[in-house]
Amino acid sequence: MKKAFLILPCLAVVVGCSSIETNPQSSKVLVSHNKPPKGCKYIGEAVGNQGNFVSGAWTSNANLEKGAMNDLRNKANEMGANYVQLTTSRAGMSGGSGVGLNSGGSFSQTTVAAIGNAYNCKHLDITD
Repeated sequence: MKKAFLILPCLAVVVGCSSIETNPQSSKVLVSHNKPPKGCKYIGEAVGNQGNFVSGAWTSNANLEKGAMNDLRNKANEMGANYVQLTTSRAGMSGGSGVGLNSGGSFSQTTVAAIGNAYNCKHLDITD
């Protein structure tokens, strides 16, 4: 029982360090700052997130950003989109209060959100 008590938190930390993966179909969703090509149909807003105040402290900034973009692609794909015009990408910071991992009043990036307008572009063919 003691081993399980120690293994579960360690497993949570390891899982928290990796970025969210894209689903196979989601890897074909194109994300760009550019306006969508002509003829695309607006579907809605898609939001991707990676991290929180616990796991984010153990995840690199690069993995937080990659995970948020991958989550955005997954969400857009679930909506039926294959193109996302990225409108916002934000990093959230958590700071220490002298207790725990972020002690001493320092701040660290712990979350990233990627927000965009999702479109279905029937004529857009994205291949691997």
